[in-house]
Amino acid sequence: MKEIQQLIEISQFYGRDSRFVIAGGGNTSYKNAEKLWVKASGSSLANITEEGFAVLDRAKLNLMSDKTYSNQAAEREEEVKNDLAAATISKGKRPSVETSMHNVIDFAFVVHLHPTAVNGLMCAAKAENDLKKLFGAKALYIEYTDPGYVLFKKVDDKIKEYRKAYAEEPQVIWLQNHGIFVAADTIEEIKVLYTHILDTLEKAVKVSVPTAPRATCSCTEQILPGIRMILSKDSLKTLKVRKNELVKYFYDTPANQAKIAKPFTPDAIVYCKSNYIFLNEEEPETVLAEAAKTIPAFTEKFGYQPKVILIKGIGLVAVGDNAAQCDTILDVFEDAMKIAYLSQPFGGAHPMSQAQIDFIDNWEVENYRRSVAAGGAAGRAENKTIIVTGAAQGFGEGIARCLLLEGANIVVADMNEPVALATVERFNALAKSNRAIFVKTNVSEIPSLENLIHETVCNFGAVDCFVSNAGVLRAGGLDDMTPENFDFVTKINYNAYFYCTKVVSRVMKLQTKYSQTYFADIIQINSKSGLRGSKANFAYAGGKFGGIGLTQSFALELAPFRIKVNSICPGNFYEGPLWSNPDNGLFVQYLKAGKVPGAKTVEDVKAFYLAQVPLKKGCSPEDVTKGVLYLMDQCGETGQALPITGGQVMLN
Repeated sequence: MKEIQQLIEISQFYGRDSRFVIAGGGNTSYKNAEKLWVKASGSSLANITEEGFAVLDRAKLNLMSDKTYSNQAAEREEEVKNDLAAATISKGKRPSVETSMHNVIDFAFVVHLHPTAVNGLMCAAKAENDLKKLFGAKALYIEYTDPGYVLFKKVDDKIKEYRKAYAEEPQVIWLQNHGIFVAADTIEEIKVLYTHILDTLEKAVKVSVPTAPRATCSCTEQILPGIRMILSKDSLKTLKVRKNELVKYFYDTPANQAKIAKPFTPDAIVYCKSNYIFLNEEEPETVLAEAAKTIPAFTEKFGYQPKVILIKGIGLVAVGDNAAQCDTILDVFEDAMKIAYLSQPFGGAHPMSQAQIDFIDNWEVENYRRSVAAGGAAGRAENKTIIVTGAAQGFGEGIARCLLLEGANIVVADMNEPVALATVERFNALAKSNRAIFVKTNVSEIPSLENLIHETVCNFGAVDCFVSNAGVLRAGGLDDMTPENFDFVTKINYNAYFYCTKVVSRVMKLQTKYSQTYFADIIQINSKSGLRGSKANFAYAGGKFGGIGLTQSFALELAPFRIKVNSICPGNFYEGPLWSNPDNGLFVQYLKAGKVPGAKTVEDVKAFYLAQVPLKKGCSPEDVTKGVLYLMDQCGETGQALPITGGQVMLN
């Protein structure tokens, strides 16, 4: 059906533009004489398809205009919800709560959005007065009304009054503290109307929102991990920080903070709740001390934890049940900042009243939207943040991918940027509400590792597990091994493990300080070559033997801080590039080095190694991940070297 394709086109056109839609908000519809197609709750305009629309019977919808419902708000909204469900032809889809408004607007297409520029006016103290100045006396303005049936009746009545006064249908309806409805019989006209509206507002607003990015402070990792653990008494939270000139404008002074202390729109309450924390201390210790007092008091007072914390010098911090939720919170609250800033020429910000806030906070429809938006990523590593070094490809990629599927946020730390970026893109296509990021990292340089921790904390708020996987191998006997190759292998496989532990343990100590039941993990991916010598491979084996010594020593030092340190000693991952690369994989290197007596081909070398494994199988990333999960789950072992070798190496 051509019109439905046009509805999808216009929905995606605006849904993918952050000037018009934040966090998948807004809704669109098309109707003919018999049916109405409207965005279903939980669908996102940005990627909506025909399946994302609920289809309703207009004959049944029309009856709702004249029906008398209960005077009790909760009972009335339940009755309305049931009537909408009864009118829904496409069962299993919950139509937008604004469906009835779409039905009474007498145009084929209706596009309801919450453009930031529009709400800069609609959430301002002089909204109605300045609207008439800008768009003429005929502009249809609806003062704030609780969403649902009451708002529908208000709009329905105002449309009837408009028809009577002007003998025409209103194409634009402006809703105080809510957004705008634009209607037309073609999607081309919808676009023309929206363009005119934004152009007019842009000319009227003499100020431009300061959006230039600002570098996040290095003290972020001295603060956020502690705050994250204060917030994680019942379950692990994810924190994410955003910092730009707009955020700085509001964290700079309490006077500016007062302008954003209450929400402007229902969407802001759905995603960010209605109360926020502002921390104005500047030294890390004092910020944490204030947070340790303020957060529990906030939770006790309001009955929920803060979703938004604005910290002077640090930035806007989202507190989410998962990483996806953090992105939404940041987008929605930054939009509120933009609205407050843009409202200045129109008399300043006009937030919702407490009674209006309370209605939204307790409304079943918005609680439903909250539950849909919350998402989930159930797994043994759910909401843990895990760094995996050398995770762009090979064994590290496999371990990171398996942990991602267990619900972890993954940081791919690697030097190979093109491959790592492709890996992260692939990971995020597999993720649910968790996320993966790439941080270019040289594990042999402490400044690079410090940047890795900084970026991890800024994106996720903490480091729950550090998997030191990056490693190199240069095979060769005493006659062949050069000092340069020996030093290179040792620096990556041995020294870098020390550097990684030195840097990450600082953040982990802060995390365990603020939770007495929490344990953090450092896990070195060692090798079976760390448990017994390896002929013509002493540089690698020596570094791995030394790595187990480091593991035991680090474990003793960090045990008082509840940081477990363990090694995993895998067998051979024959399918990975370390072994199977046709140019410089170990099979090729070992063949050239004569490590396998009598071997004439790579297949001879492979058969020789497989014959040494009692279980007759190589070690896979899935096998190692089970070991990683075990070590994270338990809190009674540290300083261990866990062999996963198919029985090739057994501990005495």
